[in-house]
Amino acid sequence: MGTHVYIAKASEIDRTLSLTHTHTTHRHTHVHTHTKSGGGRSSSGNFNANQDAETLYKAMKGLGTDEDSIMKLLTSRSNSQRQQIKAAYKTLHGKDLVGDLQGELGGKFETLVVALMTPPILYDVTSLRNAIKGAGTDEKVLIEILSSRTAQQIKDITAAYRQEFNKNLEEDVTGDTSGHFRRLLVILLQVRGQRSGEHRSGIYRCTLFSAGEKKFGTDEEQFITILGNRSAEHLRRVFAAYMKLAGYEMEESIQRETSGGLRDLLLAVVKCARSVPAYFAETLYYSMKGGGTDDQTLIRVMVSRSEVDMLDIRADYRRLFAKSLHSAIQGDTSGDYRKALLLLCGGNDA
Repeated sequence: MGTHVYIAKASEIDRTLSLTHTHTTHRHTHVHTHTKSGGGRSSSGNFNANQDAETLYKAMKGLGTDEDSIMKLLTSRSNSQRQQIKAAYKTLHGKDLVGDLQGELGGKFETLVVALMTPPILYDVTSLRNAIKGAGTDEKVLIEILSSRTAQQIKDITAAYRQEFNKNLEEDVTGDTSGHFRRLLVILLQVRGQRSGEHRSGIYRCTLFSAGEKKFGTDEEQFITILGNRSAEHLRRVFAAYMKLAGYEMEESIQRETSGGLRDLLLAVVKCARSVPAYFAETLYYSMKGGGTDDQTLIRVMVSRSEVDMLDIRADYRRLFAKSLHSAIQGDTSGDYRKALLLLCGGNDA
């Protein structure tokens, strides 16, 4: 096939990495934000859980339901405040707030509201459990959560999964997947806990760069080894070195040389190492692109990122797709569901 395989010696990669290190790190200082500075929704200032519980009770009492009041209140509170409202509602009315909301609302709007009322880690573990159990595996959910969460979040998710379902997440994942795809998922589950530290020993072992199309041999292994065990900062340096030595981006190589779930997972890991908000901007774009809307993904991302990096996601969406996230949601959804999503989104970066 006229292929040419390039094996870079450790010293060569080392040299390339050290040359690119200074450029890469300062260029990526704004990347990978998991803090409030990334534009998440922060706690509401004049917060009174009892008052909010009463507002919600009144909105559901009697014949009609005041959906506007419900969505405005819940989208303007942080998740921890929603938990306090839930507790106050139980104390004041002796009823479960989520149960009452489910009784009053319906459809996608109800799904969105229930998601907003779920603590973040519990929301992640429930999403993972639903993705695994049942006939087929929803690979998309496994890929999205396991490649984008921080090391600490993965630890918390694993513990919460055991507590909630009395099951081992890693065992459930391995029982439901296969091959290289399974192997990388397991590495992400295991190694995330160490990813903040560099494993200097053996980091610059001979790495395979293949220039041009070639039949698959060891490359899947190489990709998994390189991408599974590194901190985001180190991966960005590897990508820069790869670009210098191979002449094209890591993503191109993955696109060309892998397929199916493994390709999607490898790409997600690379994209998240480059920028988590840009990864989610793209995820949102594809959830609304084409004929139908992938509402599950749209809800999951809007809810799980609303307090993390929504402003960054909006900025990346505007930059990558030349339209605002607000206008995309506006054009793709309807009714109370649309109104609530737009409140979560915030402003229109038209």
